[in-house]
Amino acid sequence: MNNIFCEIENYTGLSEVTQYAILKTLLILVIILIIRRIIFSFVARFNPNIRNNYRIRSVINYITYGITLLLVGRIWFSGIDSLATYLGLLTAGLAIALKELILNIAGWLFIIFRGPFKVGDRIEISKIAGDVVDVSVFQFTLNEVGNWVHAEQSTGRLIHIPNAKVFSEPVANYTTEFNYIWHEIALKVTFESNWKKAKTILQNIATKHTAQTVAQAEKDLKNAKGKYLLFYSNLTPIVYTSMEENGVQLTLRYLCPPRKRRGSQETIQEAILTEFQKEADIHFAFLGLKIIGQPPN
Repeated sequence: MNNIFCEIENYTGLSEVTQYAILKTLLILVIILIIRRIIFSFVARFNPNIRNNYRIRSVINYITYGITLLLVGRIWFSGIDSLATYLGLLTAGLAIALKELILNIAGWLFIIFRGPFKVGDRIEISKIAGDVVDVSVFQFTLNEVGNWVHAEQSTGRLIHIPNAKVFSEPVANYTTEFNYIWHEIALKVTFESNWKKAKTILQNIATKHTAQTVAQAEKDLKNAKGKYLLFYSNLTPIVYTSMEENGVQLTLRYLCPPRKRRGSQETIQEAILTEFQKEADIHFAFLGLKIIGQPPN
């Protein structure tokens, strides 16, 4: 064997020590690849869930990469006798090379223990709104709502967002603690219309259709005040009046659950149309009905 190494040294110029290091490195790589393939086969056989398999394979890959670096590093850096010194250098290198990965893991820990949101919550981050359907070690997944679809209904797309975003982007939670949002419907009536009667009709319709919501919201607000400094002097619907160029604008503001925004809007609008048809002295202004807060087509 020594004669073989000597011949290789004469031919390549590589010392016997270097040749041994190369041989050991190749041996380690082959063994780890074989072990990893065996583990992958075992996982695929006993765990039919494709998503879980993907996560497990990712974790196994990271573990094998780390073990490979450690073993190969000890071969090529034999001059570093202190394992602690080597591990320190290895850790520093990994921290730089795997910065985003480490931040994502830190973000995952922050989500789990701090709880800015959980699976099932509706949130908005990086101008993307959606329902949280999965939180994994490296990313969380949203079932997107809004965008080109009105009233924040589902678009059908799944958006995968790195966990590190929770450190750099504001997170708006629609449903934690206080599970209601303020919604507004604005309409205009002509100056000749009986706008006071129209305002009263709007107020009555909103009060009727939001009675149960307001009662439940008051209870939830009491619980939320134990954790956040939330102050609402009034949770009941209110109608605001303003003068515009082509008529009197009446803006109805009311509470509704985030996922029922479009349904409540439709119910109230149909009731408004029905009631206004009964009144001869109420007419919509030229621009007609306008909904506030909707994204453009």
